[in-house]
Amino acid sequence: MLEEVRFWLERGVDGFRREAVNFCTHGELKDNPPRQEIIESFLGVRPDNPYGYQLHQYDKTQPENLLFLERLRALLDEYPGTTSVGEVGDDDALGVMAEYSQGGKRLHMCYSFNLLTDKADPGYLHETLTEMEARIGDGWPCWALGNHDVTRLATRWQAEGQLEKLRLYLVFLFSQRGSVCLYQGEELGLPEAELTFEQLVDPAGITFWPAYKGRDGCRTPHPWQADARHAGFSSATPWLPVPDSHASLPVDHQEQDADSLLNAYRAFLAFRRTQPALVKGDVRYHPVRDEVLCLERTYQQTRLLVALNFSDQTVTRPAPEGAEALGDAPKWLNGEWQAGTLTLPPFGVAIARCPQAQEEDAPWDV
Repeated sequence: MLEEVRFWLERGVDGFRREAVNFCTHGELKDNPPRQEIIESFLGVRPDNPYGYQLHQYDKTQPENLLFLERLRALLDEYPGTTSVGEVGDDDALGVMAEYSQGGKRLHMCYSFNLLTDKADPGYLHETLTEMEARIGDGWPCWALGNHDVTRLATRWQAEGQLEKLRLYLVFLFSQRGSVCLYQGEELGLPEAELTFEQLVDPAGITFWPAYKGRDGCRTPHPWQADARHAGFSSATPWLPVPDSHASLPVDHQEQDADSLLNAYRAFLAFRRTQPALVKGDVRYHPVRDEVLCLERTYQQTRLLVALNFSDQTVTRPAPEGAEALGDAPKWLNGEWQAGTLTLPPFGVAIARCPQAQEEDAPWDV
């Protein structure tokens, strides 16, 4: 396997994404015991997915895997500027993320299924993020809200056709400390595709239909052009069909709409590149109040406060007196900072530059 990695490194690739990276070694080939309790979303899988029926004791996250990852990293380090990201699925995925990315001797970063569940409440998100920060040390996380194994974000987090919610999730993802994996179609707000049994190609969906419909609903072709055959994805018949629900959301339509989700993603990513605190700053999370998740990003002399309202109500909270909105931020960041008060509309977002505290550990009253 390492020779295959070297083969591609010699040809100039910038890095590797390792699928199910904690499965690289399996130790003894023993049967996994059955899981006594099926807890919804605990592995990033639906409760009707047979994968969740086992206690995965022997088929992944074996101690030998650490040695393999160290050999992989040593090889990557022979090619400066290359990187690696691993996908982790485990009962203690945050712990594995930390172990696999600490110390600069294994992977550069990992992402897990902890944010790929149906849970979109700020309390759960806050718990996940603070636990990761407490455990990762000098490691570097990678975050994702969607991938090829789970129901699409807009459907899973109940935001189909709701621009305010989808922009909230966008800012939430790209304001965290760490790198980001953005799954194709999230930037368009694509909902989960509804497919017939005859259209399925995922073996799991075919086998367990209709209790489990598999993963094809998030794997349909990317819609590029509204009026083109197969939405411009291919002139040939694709592996899966383009669903009707994606017909109004192609790239060419959204590019022409200044208020589209696609343009919101482009605007925020351009803004983020101008803010070193959002790219590589430290992070501190404030307690969740009134369903508002607040985090602080600091880098050198810059301190930013990000406020995310996960409720469908307008929320007013105390804020630092010196907080001021960033003039070059996208205009749809619609929270208002005024004289020590922050007002957030339903599913609203706000980012402010704040003065440095007099003492490093001084609390902010947000």
